[in-house]
Amino acid sequence: MLPGVVLALALGVGLYAYVGYPAILKLLSLRARAPRGARGGASGLPRISIVLPVYNEANVIAATLERILAIDYPSNRRQILVVSDASSDGTDEIVARFANRGVDLLCLPRRQGKTAAENAARPLLTGEIIVNTDGSVRVDGGAIRALVAAFADDSVGVASARDVSVTNVAAAPVNGGEGAYVGYEMWIRGLETAVHGIVGASGCLYAIRASLHMLPVREDLSRDFAAALTAREHGFRAVSVQEAICYVPRGGSLHQEYRRKVRTITRGLATLAHQRALLNPLRYGAFSWMLFSHKVCRWLLPWAGVAALAALGALAFTALWARALLAAAGIVAALAGIGWLWSATFRLPRALALPAYVVAGRFVTGRAAPVWEPTRRDALPTG
Repeated sequence: MLPGVVLALALGVGLYAYVGYPAILKLLSLRARAPRGARGGASGLPRISIVLPVYNEANVIAATLERILAIDYPSNRRQILVVSDASSDGTDEIVARFANRGVDLLCLPRRQGKTAAENAARPLLTGEIIVNTDGSVRVDGGAIRALVAAFADDSVGVASARDVSVTNVAAAPVNGGEGAYVGYEMWIRGLETAVHGIVGASGCLYAIRASLHMLPVREDLSRDFAAALTAREHGFRAVSVQEAICYVPRGGSLHQEYRRKVRTITRGLATLAHQRALLNPLRYGAFSWMLFSHKVCRWLLPWAGVAALAALGALAFTALWARALLAAAGIVAALAGIGWLWSATFRLPRALALPAYVVAGRFVTGRAAPVWEPTRRDALPTG
């Protein structure tokens, strides 16, 4: 009896996280609010500050800055600040060459991580809206205007871009599940925006009101995740802006993706633990349900898998179907392991299970997250 209940609950977590939750969101989104109008011409645009924390991005930073300088936003209404987290590969020298074109540089004396770099930049920011982005992504020319337009709605505190996973043709076999997962995630964020608001912003590109950005965030926490949570704490929504496109190159290897995932989940867990009051539905209503469904349920999936296997093992002593399922699970795990270790073309999707177990160990033992290092992605073509 007990193994059957455990198996049902474990399977239910997975079905709810990836099928049930989106289905409920879709039903609720049918009553979506109509977006308010955007602000007028250039004279009505707020001043913005674009912040790029970087570490050893010499191979891509020049092209990234050229694209940012070319965005559709008046140059007299924007500030561009690159924060170098003690780069040692010539990144600082490359950025310095853009000084006469309106790009500022803040060099930190020692590596402290992305959140620390963003914290260090705060006293230098002059914009009403702070736009945070990465050195290795390509921001669409109209993306910044689209993000800023979202703040015409006074209830919006954070506006997040729509990530589009891209790759060079030569790198197409590498990490092929990335594109499908990113597309699914952006679809979920669109539904969440229609219902209430997203529970986490895209670290690749998002904008936030300066009053919220200036609030302190601990250096061991994830600022992009915390941005949406902080916005809700202060009565604002975080939204996904479908027109604000950010092209994100896929990682070149599973090792890179693994390290990124460990860091992301570790900081995500720490951030949620720090702001756990937002899980109280009596105070935060639908947002608490969405936060639990989108984040907590997904983080529980690897452990639900362990529970399901244990339950199948117990049921296998008396039930033929349980033995068959257990054998099938073993075959799938073996094939996945072979693909992980040896295959040059077989790649698992972004939602890898292994990092969750590593993160759990770090979280329980109190070990800090790995020091931030940008994912070394394939360079994107210009245009």
